[in-house]
Amino acid sequence: MRDPEHKVSPRARLSWLAEAVGEVAVLVIALIVASGWWHWFPMPLWAWIVVAAGGVGYALAMPRIRYAVHRWETTASAVYTQSGWISRERRIAPLSRVQTIDFEQGPLSRILRLASVRVTTASAAGPVRIKGLDQDVAERIVAELTARTAATTGDAT
Repeated sequence: MRDPEHKVSPRARLSWLAEAVGEVAVLVIALIVASGWWHWFPMPLWAWIVVAAGGVGYALAMPRIRYAVHRWETTASAVYTQSGWISRERRIAPLSRVQTIDFEQGPLSRILRLASVRVTTASAAGPVRIKGLDQDVAERIVAELTARTAATTGDAT
């Protein structure tokens, strides 16, 4: 199976960077609280250096790897996605099984003019998501998929 044709928006890296910085900040705050409240959990300086280096490495590497991996494609018969940064997942949703098509956009995504498309089927694996799209591209995909699924006859469920 070949990789899906399209990459996500390059601005998705900024969104993923912000996500990583937030995750690292939560970890650091939890460690500060734990080391201050429980005297039996003091962290030596070398441990803080390891946490800081790991956090910086994660925040720098994860968005780049995700951008290299995340891909998507729509055809006349299906939606294809590839995602992940440690483990990779490829999903295919036949248009004949599509139940809903949603446009999603959080506050940071609105600022960066990014959006996601969620394609829901009857699959136990859950919806297929294309994250990190340019807002205009996401709106176009939603319109195209809506028209295609309306024109698809039969039901593969």
